Amino acid sequence: MAPPYELSPRETDAYLDRIGAVRPGRADADALRELQHRHLLTVPFENLSVHLGEEVVLSEDRLVAKFVDAHRGGFCYELNGAFAALLRALGFGVTLHQARVFGEGGRLSMPFDHLTLRVETADGSGPWLADVGFGDHARFPLQLDERADQADPSGVFRVAEAPDHGDVDVLRDGVPELRVDLRPRELPEFGAGCWYHRTSPSSHFTRKPVCSRFTADGRITLSGGKLVTTAHGQREERVLADDAEVLDAYREHFGLVLDEVPRAAVFPGVRAVAAGM
Repeated sequence: MAPPYELSPRETDAYLDRIGAVRPGRADADALRELQHRHLLTVPFENLSVHLGEEVVLSEDRLVAKFVDAHRGGFCYELNGAFAALLRALGFGVTLHQARVFGEGGRLSMPFDHLTLRVETADGSGPWLADVGFGDHARFPLQLDERADQADPSGVFRVAEAPDHGDVDVLRDGVPELRVDLRPRELPEFGAGCWYHRTSPSSHFTRKPVCSRFTADGRITLSGGKLVTTAHGQREERVLADDAEVLDAYREHFGLVLDEVPRAAVFPGVRAVAAGM
């Protein structure tokens, strides 16, 4: 495999500017916490490429260009793939890992359903599990080798040994969310999972356009034409009146300037099968 893409100093500075961060003097735990938090506040988790007919390319240079030049967001493979490149450029040690998501009844999703990051810091405080691509998750990195509860603004997290040798489970408030395979991976290995999520009618990413990010006191999400705001534990929903209002919401709340409203993906034959034709 080719070595990971190295960001140029210009790309690194532009990425830091995108997330409103300054170049840290040292690649330590405090810097990692700050970088993850600012990333979550500024770069939205979104699947709009799926619904705009855009190609998703898992290469660090293309992902960084999408976030920095096009001022967009992405889903886990994109967000954590690009974040890994930024962290490496700032002197952190980064390893990619594949993870599976716990669903209803504790069922695990397919392998390579999620990409997450192991990060080593210059102060030797890690390793840390860093993640800017799992939607509503921990705001700050979790200590990967710690087995006690870890408090976070999003809840109480715990990293526990999994039944599968070499894997760990990540729980929030006692509920399992992720099973992380700790074997090192490389970005191209996530290509099949990315392809599935952007093309399969069974993928939740193809069902409706979603755009979401953390705010200082909660979260804001645009799901189709519904704007959901959570602040201090209080949830408000508003159905937007028309396409113009939807485009305004993308621009105002997420900094995304779109030429058209993303539409739910349509798969040939699906409607006919559902109708019994």
